[in-house]
Amino acid sequence: MTAHSEIATQPGDQRYGLRRSVRLPGPLLLDSGAALKPVDIAYETYGTLNADRSNAVLICHALTGDQFVASEHPVTGKPGWWTRAVGPDKPIDPARHFIICANVLGSCLGSSGPASVDPATGTPYAMRFPVITIADMVRAQAMLLDHLGVAQLAAVVGGSMGGMQALVWPTLFPERVRASIVIASTARHSAQNIAFHEVGRQAIMADPRWRGGDYYADGNAPTAGLAVARMAAHITYLSEAGLTEKFGRKLQAREAKTFGFDADFQIESYLRHQGISFVERFDANSYLYITRATDYFDLAEDHGGSLASAFARTNARFCIISFDTDWLYPTAESRNIVHALHAAGRAASFVELSSPFGHDSFLLEAPEMNRVLDGFLRAGA
Repeated sequence: MTAHSEIATQPGDQRYGLRRSVRLPGPLLLDSGAALKPVDIAYETYGTLNADRSNAVLICHALTGDQFVASEHPVTGKPGWWTRAVGPDKPIDPARHFIICANVLGSCLGSSGPASVDPATGTPYAMRFPVITIADMVRAQAMLLDHLGVAQLAAVVGGSMGGMQALVWPTLFPERVRASIVIASTARHSAQNIAFHEVGRQAIMADPRWRGGDYYADGNAPTAGLAVARMAAHITYLSEAGLTEKFGRKLQAREAKTFGFDADFQIESYLRHQGISFVERFDANSYLYITRATDYFDLAEDHGGSLASAFARTNARFCIISFDTDWLYPTAESRNIVHALHAAGRAASFVELSSPFGHDSFLLEAPEMNRVLDGFLRAGA
């Protein structure tokens, strides 16, 4: 498939990322029955594809992540979200791997999503953008790999929603994946997780500025609702022990309670900060679409209700990693995946790591995780 256009907006040393955006003609057929064309995919690459094109590693980002996995974020100016695991002398190393990270379909950092212009109207899609699934995100990534000339991945790696994509890849494209690394994830979204997402979506849609999603013309976005959605979600990324250790019931820059509704407690101030900073880099409609995609995710449902059947056609090796304080996607969810892989006769390694940081552990300092990643990737080299 050929591209209509492609630009490199950050030339230079590929150790630090080569920022690209490509417009593919499509159509991309979606699970909903809709077809999307053209398809914009924003992505970054690190390292060089080797002569036999065997060293490509696809990194899939989490819910509100982006393609800037190991390079500076253009909006916030912060370092990439996974520089602890990706970079020179890290487990995923541009000296050994050709690393690709694409902004998922439905997001707002350059890939097609609700803020994109609908070619049929010349205005942003807004809520007219088709509802998408995790599998749709993976199909868009496959289109990108076709464009890049990558027929097979040495590994697909992802945490949280990225782990869902890493699970789907070998089921949709069994011949294109040699290994899959799934971190702090699940094969299906639970009722509890759907409930938390619905609270966030209702917060956005209750904001008077949402206006049915048509807020792009004047830029007056529903930031208050989006901030609340982020605050609610962020709680699920943490652990009770971590919250207690970091904040407890400590007051925020005061000696006594105000007997009002300001941020008396440090944890209140922290959550408000998370909400405010989030709206600077994310689109409210994209949040609606991506949370809906994760809620729809149930890998077994697509395979007659059998998770083992989902892995029947792949010969990929699997590495499943969980964290003991993650209550969003607890270790039991990872064990279910491992049991299904074993039932399907697939090669699967599993480890539960100890961390006080809850679901976000994979994004934070995790030397044990890095050792697991490095050993697993080198074993398949």
